[in-house]
Amino acid sequence: MPITYLLERNARLYGDETALVEINPEVTEPQRVTWKEYELIQPTSTSYYRREITWSVFDEKANRVANLLQKKGIQKGQKCAILLMNCLEWLPIYFGILKCGAIAVPLNFRYTADEIAYCIDKADVDVLFFGETFIGRIESIADEIGQKRLLFYVGNDCPSFAEDYQESTANCSSLAPKVLIEDEDYAAIYFSSGTTGFPKAILLRHQALMQSAHMEQIHHETTHDDVFLCIPPLYHTGAKMHWFGSLYTGSKAVLLKGNKPKAIFRAVSNERCTIVWLLVPWAQDILTALDSGELKKEDYHLDQWRLMHIGAQPVPPSLIRHWQRYFPGQKYDTNYGLSESTGPGCVHLGMDHIDKVGAIGLPGFGWKAKLINEDGSPTADGEVGELCVKGPGVMVEYYKDPQATAETLVDGWLHTGDMARQDEDGFYYLVDRKKDVIISGGENLYPVQIEDFLAAYNKIQDVAVIGTPDPRLGEIATAIIEIKPGMTCTEDEINQFCMKLPRYKRPRRIIFADVPRNATGKIEKPKLRETYNAVRLVEEESKS
Repeated sequence: MPITYLLERNARLYGDETALVEINPEVTEPQRVTWKEYELIQPTSTSYYRREITWSVFDEKANRVANLLQKKGIQKGQKCAILLMNCLEWLPIYFGILKCGAIAVPLNFRYTADEIAYCIDKADVDVLFFGETFIGRIESIADEIGQKRLLFYVGNDCPSFAEDYQESTANCSSLAPKVLIEDEDYAAIYFSSGTTGFPKAILLRHQALMQSAHMEQIHHETTHDDVFLCIPPLYHTGAKMHWFGSLYTGSKAVLLKGNKPKAIFRAVSNERCTIVWLLVPWAQDILTALDSGELKKEDYHLDQWRLMHIGAQPVPPSLIRHWQRYFPGQKYDTNYGLSESTGPGCVHLGMDHIDKVGAIGLPGFGWKAKLINEDGSPTADGEVGELCVKGPGVMVEYYKDPQATAETLVDGWLHTGDMARQDEDGFYYLVDRKKDVIISGGENLYPVQIEDFLAAYNKIQDVAVIGTPDPRLGEIATAIIEIKPGMTCTEDEINQFCMKLPRYKRPRRIIFADVPRNATGKIEKPKLRETYNAVRLVEEESKS
């Protein structure tokens, strides 16, 4: 059945119950709210902005969006893009697009105007919903993209080059349009994160979204009584498909704007959140704040918090061991996935395998996995190979890119581009991105292994390891190290700590600098390589 079925079922069964809560801890004054069905709550005890929506209103708003699109001539299979920060409007618009049979195209809020135009063109978008944050970017390309597309503005004070979304939906029916949607129908196009090049358009079916929702519920044993805290951006499959666990069970979810440790603890405490998905930098920030005494567990109600899980990037085992010292009774899970696999979970650790921290886990519900060599043959036991996965969530294709599709999908197997190994119990351990492997003097170095080692040093906040040019070895391992606030560290300290590593794995170059990560927590290694490879080449030329 299509993913829209779950929303309609929840509206019938849990219509008056809270579906979504939006919290913005940075806002202390009530904002102007023009959707009367949203309940605005401004608690004096917490002094942050909060509003919520029920399942019945969620469904009605989605229906209004669907009917608006139909009235504007949008037919089944056409594409509608969403460019919004996380907010209560985001998901009703997404489901409204799906309810009219169209294909939803979420866009990264960090895209420049040129990147927005590129993605809109690449995905053949016919409609764009955008918010206040993006007025300037959209205005600069409005003449280009608005000639043959509808532009709807979501917010107050609509710009002249767009139509007002709230006014446009106000007179549309709140009943579901009569559109036949089937499992095999196309549902969404998600763009890859772009950490290995310009983003690709990933086409997914309704059945893939539904399988992801079912899998999320199974993996984390989500019930109707759970409350999920969602912090990452909804344009990303990670956030969306983890929220699908709430959709599947009709349970409440909280959209938190911001990722400061105190804001996270306050939301967990006030909303009685039971499941929280964090990214590595946010978990590290929480631990740093707890270590320093800036954050105190006893100031918050956290006993109901039963599960913390992490995905989107490799997780240093030292971080989880540190976390367990503060939360000894809390469950933990690591989730591995790609947008090409409809988000997280094609491989996952599982809540009962804390003894295997460091592994990404076993194939998820309905999935298979294997490791292969360059020639496509299976790897020998214990050897590193490319991880391939196969299951009901595999993408249809890279939209309008048959060559990339043929390279990535082979006999139904999705070639992930990630290098991994498997232990004697069948658990997979992520080694690194295939394109990130450093070849130094003929030896393969896997940056994630070095990063995990360095992350255990008590002065290091974040670390990235890349290959930089070397005239003798071809490449050398270069560590970009971000030190914890208030601490100092020297290169000699790092080199001394690295004496525990085999000689060939030790970083040959240490750089103290910030580690850039994208909105989903992945280290932006192309940016680091561009910066420091150029610096290295200049240094080498100056010596010659």
